[in-house]
Amino acid sequence: MAFESLASKLQATFQKLRGKGKLTEDDVKQAMREVRIALLEADVNLKVVKEFVEKVRERAVGSEVLQSLTPGQQVIKIVNDELTALMGGTQSRLAQAAKPPTVVLMVGLQGAGKTTTTGKLGLQLVKMQKRPLLVACDVYRPAAIKQLQVLGEQLKIPVFAMGDQVRPVEIAKAAIEHARVHGNDYVLVDTAGRLHIDDQLMQELKDLDEALHPSETLLVVDAMTGQDAVNVAESFHQQLQITGLILTKLDGDTRGGAALSVRSVTGCPIKYVGMGEKLDALEPFHPDRMASRILGMGDVLTLIEKAQQSIDEKKAAEMEKKFRRAEFTLDDFLDQLGQVRNLGPLDQILGMLPGMGKMKQQLSGVEVSDKQISRVEAIIRSMTSKERQEPKVIDASRKRRIAKGSGTTVQEVNRLLKQFEDMQKMMKQFSGMAKKMGKKGKKGKGGKGLKFPFM
Repeated sequence: MAFESLASKLQATFQKLRGKGKLTEDDVKQAMREVRIALLEADVNLKVVKEFVEKVRERAVGSEVLQSLTPGQQVIKIVNDELTALMGGTQSRLAQAAKPPTVVLMVGLQGAGKTTTTGKLGLQLVKMQKRPLLVACDVYRPAAIKQLQVLGEQLKIPVFAMGDQVRPVEIAKAAIEHARVHGNDYVLVDTAGRLHIDDQLMQELKDLDEALHPSETLLVVDAMTGQDAVNVAESFHQQLQITGLILTKLDGDTRGGAALSVRSVTGCPIKYVGMGEKLDALEPFHPDRMASRILGMGDVLTLIEKAQQSIDEKKAAEMEKKFRRAEFTLDDFLDQLGQVRNLGPLDQILGMLPGMGKMKQQLSGVEVSDKQISRVEAIIRSMTSKERQEPKVIDASRKRRIAKGSGTTVQEVNRLLKQFEDMQKMMKQFSGMAKKMGKKGKKGKGGKGLKFPFM
């Protein structure tokens, strides 16, 4: 999970401060020392670490903190504010040209995931009701053009290509004219990369920049390369004047040094972050939300946005009725697991819930993972339709058959059935409470009753 190592260390440091009724300058000094070590271990740029710690220390030793009734919380607020500022302060949105199409030049080194990210960005634009055009200008890497065309087919986004014998500048110019004729409002130009920065690469990108006058020049960098990603960004920016960055593979970067350093070092905002291999796993970067995640305060807004995109409202309404009537079956449970999967990897979802860092430590012996969800799904799918509707008919021989069919054990089948039985009992209790409260509500003014609080 992104920032997992840094988050756990910072949260442990601030937990010590929370337990103190009053802070002294020595307490703040010790905490800042631990913060400094945590940031350096997270591969954050040394200069950035020094400036960050000094800013936090200056604010933390002020009278408003030392004389506060909740000094620990005040320090955490200061760190949250400074982390947010370090990563850019506010979300930096994708530019839009006054006269379409808006040209976005995608640049970066080979292997950073530039072509795939171009397709992912196209999908983001489609979700925003835009009509993007993907342009294949990488004429050097074998199969690069074909890769973009396959992505376009999967995403149902048009791809403009002229083969690998035409100069990239000519392809890009023709693509813009094509976009004007066909009503495409964004043109995403996938350019060639190299294994390292060289004069030939930079000259070609400069030629494209001069010919196209793009509204955005986005650098795609691999977050898992840490400070090397920051060095690449600085070098590209000096020669090309990039307008923003997309960090790929942030979900696999437990340190997070690149995300915390790159804005301060280059002055360029992070526009998007890649949070997985799926084509919809590209997220707009919100500095305030990311700071909140790092400090264990969750990211409920992003979770709500994911839910709005992924959850079928009609199914949700039907499920609400079943909850009210306590008619929830294993088929419904299987459907709910599918909707949870649509939100993304479970560790990312848990990371968006406030306090889940501490909760995961307390539940260290309990497996809560995508693998465990897969096992539960396998158990339910190994049941007959009657067994899913009426779990009480499942006797010992049926349990053995279900366990064998799902590749699990009878103990796991028993555990699932027990948990489901407990869930049904709880729903009946809530349903009964809701009915009683509804009757009381009807007796009062208005006669509309009370709504079930969990729906």
